[in-house]
Amino acid sequence: MTPSQTKPLSYDHTIRACFVGYIVQAIVNNFVPLLFLTFQSAYGIPLSSITLLITFNFTVQLVVDLLSPRFIDRVGYRAAIVLAHVMAAAGLIGLAVLPDLLPSPFAGLVTSVLIYAVGGGLLEVLVSPIVEACPTDNKESAMSLLHSFYCWGHVGVVLLSTIFFTAFGTERWKILALLWAVVPIANCIIFTRVPIYSLLEEGEQGLSMKELLGRRTFWLALVLMICAGASEQAVSQWTSTFAESGLQVSKTLGDLCGPMFFAILMGTARALYGKYGARIDLVRTMKLSAGLCVVSYLVISLSPWPMLSLLGCGVCGFSVGILWPGTFSMTARLLPRGGTLLFALLALGGDIGCSAGPTFVGMISSLAGGDLHAGILAAVFFPVLMLLGSCALRKAEPTA
Repeated sequence: MTPSQTKPLSYDHTIRACFVGYIVQAIVNNFVPLLFLTFQSAYGIPLSSITLLITFNFTVQLVVDLLSPRFIDRVGYRAAIVLAHVMAAAGLIGLAVLPDLLPSPFAGLVTSVLIYAVGGGLLEVLVSPIVEACPTDNKESAMSLLHSFYCWGHVGVVLLSTIFFTAFGTERWKILALLWAVVPIANCIIFTRVPIYSLLEEGEQGLSMKELLGRRTFWLALVLMICAGASEQAVSQWTSTFAESGLQVSKTLGDLCGPMFFAILMGTARALYGKYGARIDLVRTMKLSAGLCVVSYLVISLSPWPMLSLLGCGVCGFSVGILWPGTFSMTARLLPRGGTLLFALLALGGDIGCSAGPTFVGMISSLAGGDLHAGILAAVFFPVLMLLGSCALRKAEPTA
């Protein structure tokens, strides 16, 4: 077949590339935590310093969420999404190279995290609006299916990395870092070719920061995003502990039974809505999901049986699945001129929630003498507020 006969790429290819984009974000967020002990033994870095890499990663992504909209609107979606993949790949490659090149290994790790965190932050801001702009029949379903790929990416990173380390040893982690870098490199090439659509009609002006902040609907959506992120991560961060205490298994098996169990059920909820969402009312689904999330929190925190608490963690993963992408879709419908700025600020709110939820649980647990059940019981505030906010969202009307 000659080049002139090659079938042109369609928005279906764009959506698939966005699916892989969220897998790339899952790689940059979840690969390094698997190497904490390896970094400690290989470079002699204190574990307390190594864990700061995660805080640094998400802090950089928060800053990118806040500062990127003007940059993205200036250079365009295609250039920005290509740059996001380049940065993600460069950071993963840097993990394998920079610790040995820079004066200290820790400086090399921090520099690598900085690079791929910029890529991760751009991906979070860009991927959802690119899918939202595609001429799909059911945008809510497409958005939910899109976000499920972060869950599958998380599961894939843990599973495939575990298999690699079992087969070849953790000392060859640099090879695996380079292999993971192939994913953003390949997807970067695809994004140079697929069609990319605009959220706004030609000549239409998006809402300014001042206009957006003046909309009550935006503030409601921002609260919902914070609650969605907090409801998800307040439990997700502690599932490994529940698995270890409930099943009396090793840390490795606890990670597989806990966080992966949570991620699989969260991804399943998003995939199911992605398939059947056209037949289901989104706001009603969000209300039911938030209610189920409240129940799961109560089961986790009040059950006297560790195995039932672990089951509650899985139910929580399923219940929070639709909350984040559902809020994105509903807000885009209610504020059609929100543009890139809207998605960036919603992502910022979600990330704040992801940070606030686990922190709140940890603080309350510490005050309760290290009892995680008390921390999660107090954190039921987040899904309760999510339920109330979803009810209010039902009454909101689209605004220009």
